[in-house]
Amino acid sequence: MSDDNKKAEPADVPDTDAPDTDVTDADVTDADGVAEEDSHPESAGDEPGEAVSTDSDVPGGDVPGGSRRGVGGKVAAVLLAAALVASAGLAGWLYVNQYRPDQQTDAAASKVALDAATSGTIALLSYSPESLDQDFAAAKARLTGEFLSYYTQFTEQIVTPAAREKSVKTAASVVRAAVSEIEPDAAEVLVFINQTTTSQENPDGAFAASSVKVGLEKIDGAWLIASFDPV
Repeated sequence: MSDDNKKAEPADVPDTDAPDTDVTDADVTDADGVAEEDSHPESAGDEPGEAVSTDSDVPGGDVPGGSRRGVGGKVAAVLLAAALVASAGLAGWLYVNQYRPDQQTDAAASKVALDAATSGTIALLSYSPESLDQDFAAAKARLTGEFLSYYTQFTEQIVTPAAREKSVKTAASVVRAAVSEIEPDAAEVLVFINQTTTSQENPDGAFAASSVKVGLEKIDGAWLIASFDPV
């Protein structure tokens, strides 16, 4: 066999990925060449890159399939990079929407909400007939929303007439309190209260212990009482 016939052009190497359907004269020639080379295995090792019959006989880079694998590796790298970028974006979103709000509800923020609930509770439940207007005004300054409207109506229509007529005086103190829930703009505090009430009918006073769930809302940076529910 001459050197021209022995050495196949790269274009004549069969593509193992394409189905063998139509056979042309050129294909027959290539197949004969491959068969002849297979009958002399010792020459195959001497001249790598000659015509082959299977993908396993030739390194991946010598056939089109190897190029596709290289492209696939590049695509995988691009996809990995895109996934990392997406992961970084998700981390940023979580920081803005989750982590930062949590930082705004740390121990210091909880203490501010706790102080607002306890001082507001004392103001709500403490008054004297000699200073009703000032006492109720101080209490209402700590309230907001519908509860403010309710407290205003309740004190004007019920508490004020009774306090003045019977000289009712109350003094409240907080025994214990704890924040049960807190968010950047809302909180809930459980408050345990001792309250002493005196009047003309009972000058020695009556003692009562109770607990309330105080709902807070942050309005213009200040924690205000939005609900006050006995529990």
